Amino acid sequence: MLLRLDPKASAQLLNKMADFSLLLDESGKVLEIAVNSDDLSGAISDDWIGDNLLSIITSESASRANELLQLATARPGTPVRRDITHLLPDGAELLVQYQAICPIGHSEILALGQDMRPAANLRQQLMNAQQALEQEYWRLRQIETRYRRLFEMVSDAIIVVEGDSMRVTEANPEASRLLSPDGRSIVGKPFPTGFDAGGNRAVAALLADARSVGKGSTQGVGSADGSHAFGVAASYLRQGEESRFLVRVSSEAGGANEVSGGHGDQHYMQETLRRAPDAVLITDDDGRVLAANKAFLDLAQLISEDQARGQSADRWLGESSVDLSVLLTNLRRNSSIKLFSTRLLGELGASSDVEISACNTADPGARTFAFFIRDVGRRVDSKHQSEGQLPRSIEKISKRVGRVPLKELVRESTDIIEALCIDAALELTHDNRASAAELLGLSRQSLYAKLRRYGIGGGQVDSE
Repeated sequence: MLLRLDPKASAQLLNKMADFSLLLDESGKVLEIAVNSDDLSGAISDDWIGDNLLSIITSESASRANELLQLATARPGTPVRRDITHLLPDGAELLVQYQAICPIGHSEILALGQDMRPAANLRQQLMNAQQALEQEYWRLRQIETRYRRLFEMVSDAIIVVEGDSMRVTEANPEASRLLSPDGRSIVGKPFPTGFDAGGNRAVAALLADARSVGKGSTQGVGSADGSHAFGVAASYLRQGEESRFLVRVSSEAGGANEVSGGHGDQHYMQETLRRAPDAVLITDDDGRVLAANKAFLDLAQLISEDQARGQSADRWLGESSVDLSVLLTNLRRNSSIKLFSTRLLGELGASSDVEISACNTADPGARTFAFFIRDVGRRVDSKHQSEGQLPRSIEKISKRVGRVPLKELVRESTDIIEALCIDAALELTHDNRASAAELLGLSRQSLYAKLRRYGIGGGQVDSE
């Protein structure tokens, strides 16, 4: 019955069912407009009256608008649904879902419009959340893989003990080799295990002390068969309602508590350097790590010094191997360097702005170098914030001259200039991306790709 009403009467009845409605003739000319949404009252005005529907939409929506008009006219009384994007006077885009119907016995078309921007925003937020969850999942998987690999590669026995039941929940292969008579896994067994009677009492007392003060160590713990003496160190960890002991067992020759190091390590790293607040790194003549203090391990996101020993220092120092090569060349020639600016890259992806001073050591047997590394990230950030983005970018590139190939410096300079131009265009157009693309002579798709590449404005693409 409703479909046989006059189109104007139908519009008045159906207007409450949509955000707005248009009354069109067969050619798509707008005859009347009725807006029922406060959010759209400023965007949609009577200026559309007299315009053709095709003149107030984006070019990408033209084919869908033609289908809407043709099908509605060809099938009176049957609703036709299409999504169409309007181009507003200020350059913004408005995504609308139309249901168009031509009442039986009339030539006019009633188009009911639903604002799809809230739904598009929700879909975008959902997609962003899904991508963030996926990235976090893979990040955790990578961390777990590194943890497992390190757990198996470390030369000392590493054991995780559940704090309430005092049973072993995790143990690396070395732990089973040292503490199990038949070499079988000790996971699930009560701890302490694998020590003699006196050793069990000493380790039990150590765990009790660690529960009280957080950590502790003991030496001279005998094995069950009396053939070995171990050093044992333990840390107490609590998270929520769960508690764990992290236990490290090593042979007495190496010692479990390596704060003071072995005899060879003391030659390279004295106690004072190990406790220094700045990172200290000792390398051989080729830049391979001989020793590192705790501050360096923290910056490089390493768990133990064993992970660093034998590795080339350019694994962490500098954005390329050129930085270390320049340092070593100058140290061989001048014996010392002061305030060399570069970056330190951590194992887990973190990076820090650092300054390096270095010198030859007094080792008579072989040429070795000591690197003193200071994190200047907070100082650099404060300076850059006060000086602005452009000087910061030029300074950053100029400091890399001689350490990075010219071709790479030219590419970085081009990217910086391009990003600055895009940022200026967005500022001139008050963040209107369609106008900014036209101002720059780019298509919207190219502009969106560059926004994502340079991380400008969140790099989000407007929904269509």
